[in-house]
Amino acid sequence: MVDYTEPLPAATNRRLRVAQGLVLLFHFTGFVGLAFSKNPDFYLHFTPLTLGLTALLLLWFQPKRDASFWGFCLTVMLLGFGAEFVGVNTGRFFGHYTYGDTLGFKLFDTQPFKGVPPMIALNWLVLTYLCGTLVRYLPLGELPRILLAAGLMVGFDACLEPVAGRFDFWHWSAGVIPFQNFRDWFIFACILQMLFNRTTFTKRNPLVPLVYITQLLFFFLLGAI
Repeated sequence: MVDYTEPLPAATNRRLRVAQGLVLLFHFTGFVGLAFSKNPDFYLHFTPLTLGLTALLLLWFQPKRDASFWGFCLTVMLLGFGAEFVGVNTGRFFGHYTYGDTLGFKLFDTQPFKGVPPMIALNWLVLTYLCGTLVRYLPLGELPRILLAAGLMVGFDACLEPVAGRFDFWHWSAGVIPFQNFRDWFIFACILQMLFNRTTFTKRNPLVPLVYITQLLFFFLLGAI
């Protein structure tokens, strides 16, 4: 177990406060713009940038970025992109859906295929990392840890799905979110969390709790208004 109660050095504390302030600024500005602006499309253009900057801030606080860490990152992104590509083109994973323009350009977006934005692969990585690291706060065995982290990932998706179509992230066939989506999310999340637990890199990051809670509230509140 990692001792998260251990005080951080003063320099790290200052960096952490700066990073936390930036995360809150990104999401507060985006929330106000999307919820109350007359031109929410302007703020939607910054979605890939916000996700990318958040990932970089998390990377800043990841200790010992060794080969195991980079191998984990690459594997999760490839698996995430592959699952989404199969999903949008066959409906076998998650259900029948297509991507909008909010997440940026799409790879393989030529007939007969439907394209997938690379940013969704980064989203799978960030969410797997966030939830896997969060459950390390609890004294759990490997299986409960995997199941709880996968549950946190599905909970995040449940908050995101109601606003995804409204803001052109992706669109479901007939506008209905199928149960298959959450079932497949949980199965796939368990696989990714198993990978997270079996890798050997240091799994601690003081920025993780704020990022997860902020993103969860961001989409929950957007869906509530």
